[in-house]
Amino acid sequence: MDFGDNFDQPEVDPAAEFLAREQSALAGLEDELPPTAAAQPEKVKTEDDSNDFEISYRSAKPPMEEPEKIKKWREDQKKRLEEKDRDEEKKKEELKVQAKKELEDWYKQHEESITKTKSSNRESAKNAEKNFVAESTEIEPGTEWERIAKLCDFNPKASKTSRDVSRMRSIILQLKQNPVAIKRA
Repeated sequence: MDFGDNFDQPEVDPAAEFLAREQSALAGLEDELPPTAAAQPEKVKTEDDSNDFEISYRSAKPPMEEPEKIKKWREDQKKRLEEKDRDEEKKKEELKVQAKKELEDWYKQHEESITKTKSSNRESAKNAEKNFVAESTEIEPGTEWERIAKLCDFNPKASKTSRDVSRMRSIILQLKQNPVAIKRA
């Protein structure tokens, strides 16, 4: 039984046939390239080193050597940068030391000012308490509003955040000038 398969004929490789066609189509291009730009393929390994592939059209010329002036400039530049880095580190350390000293001085000055403020507040509170106790023993009838006026601040300075106390101030001043006798039972 023959199913039309002819196994006796040699097999034709489709890839080889394709390559032959492409070579014949590109045959004239080799003559057009200048001889210095001849391509030399280079093998490059991928990260997993399992697949190799070629990079074509790399120049076959050896890399040009840098001129002596450029080499010298690079060395000088490297030295200058290293020196600048050292200077920067020194300045950083100096600034850190200076900042630490200034911070310590500020804390010392702040602590002194707090201590002075506390002591002056204590002294003024003691004096105010002594005066209040001395005046409280000398209560005379009809001087109550005068004593209240002494305790109140009648400074007309008003800020936007404080309440308006001008009405209370005027009432207390009227009562101080024209005291109302308090009847005791």
